[in-house]
Amino acid sequence: MLNLSFNFLKNIKSFIFPFYRNKDLKFIFKKLQEGVPEDKVVARFVGGCVRKYLSNEKIDDIDIATILTTDQIKEKFKNTDIKVFDTGVKHGTVTIVSEKHKVELTTLRKDIKTDGRHAEVEYTDDWQQDSERRDFTINAIYMDIHGKLFDPQMGTIDLKNKNIKFIGDPQKRIEEDYLRIIRFIRFKVMYDMVVEPTSSDAIKQNLDGIQKISKERILIELLKILSLKNFLTINQSSNLREIFLMIFPEFLYLNRLERLKKVYKHSEVNVDILLAVSLIDEKKNHEYFIHKYNVSNKTKDILDKFNKNLIKLQNDKEFFEKNLIKNIYLNGKNHLIGLNLINFSINSKKKINDFSKTLNKILKIKVPKFPIDGETLKQKGMQEGQTLGNVLKTLEKEWINNNFKISNERVEEIIKVNSN
Repeated sequence: MLNLSFNFLKNIKSFIFPFYRNKDLKFIFKKLQEGVPEDKVVARFVGGCVRKYLSNEKIDDIDIATILTTDQIKEKFKNTDIKVFDTGVKHGTVTIVSEKHKVELTTLRKDIKTDGRHAEVEYTDDWQQDSERRDFTINAIYMDIHGKLFDPQMGTIDLKNKNIKFIGDPQKRIEEDYLRIIRFIRFKVMYDMVVEPTSSDAIKQNLDGIQKISKERILIELLKILSLKNFLTINQSSNLREIFLMIFPEFLYLNRLERLKKVYKHSEVNVDILLAVSLIDEKKNHEYFIHKYNVSNKTKDILDKFNKNLIKLQNDKEFFEKNLIKNIYLNGKNHLIGLNLINFSINSKKKINDFSKTLNKILKIKVPKFPIDGETLKQKGMQEGQTLGNVLKTLEKEWINNNFKISNERVEEIIKVNSN
């Protein structure tokens, strides 16, 4: 009931205070329109911000399409508090930053020639032509500063019906930019799992084109897909699952998501847990994924740590029992919560009751704090330096192994041994 009330209030707020009524955005549109007849539309919102506004989703990025060139945009904001940055001038894009907003402005374009990665474009002031070069109908909905829609590709109807359609011929759209295959998967997971035969055939015929795309761009799209709540249900669409696995064959264990769904109730999906569940095995499959996509050091460390502790867990029956406090202290509660989820997902013998008991134990445990620091040792006569650091590590290890206890006499003894 509380959740329903929250969503109702959110929808009311969005209706009464739509994002386009923001004074910064109004000022931006006013400056863009200056010197141009009122009956000529200079700029419109487009893409994700319009789609998300119409779907009552959180708006995080704002894109504006305009008939003005990047030089004309810079001139408009020359003597204002708004800063203009060259973030993609060769593609007709600049980023403008106001006090509360960062907005991308892109000149209307039409494609002249493409090779699947890069497009040769020509600038235009024709809104219809600009819409025809975009990927999906739901991303070609435009809206002016007053909230009036311009929908040349009938994207609002597809959005209402949660239907993801390429604009025009799917084959042609994909050949223009092969990354659109992965973007198609993302929007299908987000809104609608059903893949119609025309799009499915066009994607399968062009899978080799993905090799032309940089691994960095592919990884960015993949992480966006994994961050979607609906990704947990990808197995429900055999067509979509098949296409996903053709592009990402390293995801050997998508079936584990069925077990993960039984216990994973968080509102936000944890991408690292999904990666661990879908990749990790005794053959170090996750290491191939890490190498192939050159993932961040942070993600690499998290996956390696999950893999290492899953092996420990398999070999130590007391990992979540007698040794639980020790393992929480060494790894942190969040890591142990994730490890419990992963262990349940990959181990079909584990019961939900076992998972819940372990989770409750992890949540209830108060993590002990190591009572000794560098200052303590200095007060006992030690000098700053490597020896002090080594003594601290020795004391902490003994404290952990002695059930988080260590006597003052033992501390003195260890200091004495290491000071000689």
